[in-house]
Amino acid sequence: MTDPASPAPRRKPGHPRAAIVALVACALLLGLWGAWRSFGPIPPNARELLETQARRIEALEQQNTTLARSDQISREANRDLQGTLADRDEEIAGLRTDIAFYERFVGAAGQRHGLSVHGLQLKPQGKSGVWHFVATLTQNINRDAINSGRLTLALEASSAGRMRTLDWNTLRQQANAAGVDYAFKYFQQVEGDIVLPEGIVPVRVSVRLRPASGTAVEQSFAWSDAAGATEAPRAPEGSAGRG
Repeated sequence: MTDPASPAPRRKPGHPRAAIVALVACALLLGLWGAWRSFGPIPPNARELLETQARRIEALEQQNTTLARSDQISREANRDLQGTLADRDEEIAGLRTDIAFYERFVGAAGQRHGLSVHGLQLKPQGKSGVWHFVATLTQNINRDAINSGRLTLALEASSAGRMRTLDWNTLRQQANAAGVDYAFKYFQQVEGDIVLPEGIVPVRVSVRLRPASGTAVEQSFAWSDAAGATEAPRAPEGSAGRG
């Protein structure tokens, strides 16, 4: 017969009392440290340290305000500079236009041109259907003579799906409307107003010049070109071209 199995050996109980003592000791140490932090002695220069920190904060805030203001001024100056550059570019473009304009009249290589419409510009005047036009007239053949006459406009437009022509009387809204007078030696800008009836879609505008003597001259411009121009092909300032 075999001996009955002997019972498994029992583990010795630990020491929970030692662990509790350790936890209590840690809690006491933390409590003492917190109490020292709260009620410990204040450094003798604590007020001076606080004032120094306050002055430092104030200086940093002032520096930040100054930098922000400087950045704003720089941005504004940059915008002003960009605007000035754009104005200068526009001025240069205008001067080049003036040079091209004068080249038509001076120099041995300059081509001779009879009475003609150098350019036409149209601009709306509010929402009343009124349009202001500026026509630049030129000639450099009869340099010693005054070219005079009258200018009228006519308009080709679409209305209700059909093309129609509006004459000067219709555009001026009066019967037997007189044309706009012109008189010049070399060039002149002639201005006036026309009224477009409601419901029409302008397609082409014609400028007709009736000189006091000689053959009438007529030139046509697409409405989109004349009304879309940023500025009229200009005659340089002054009255030198008007005889």
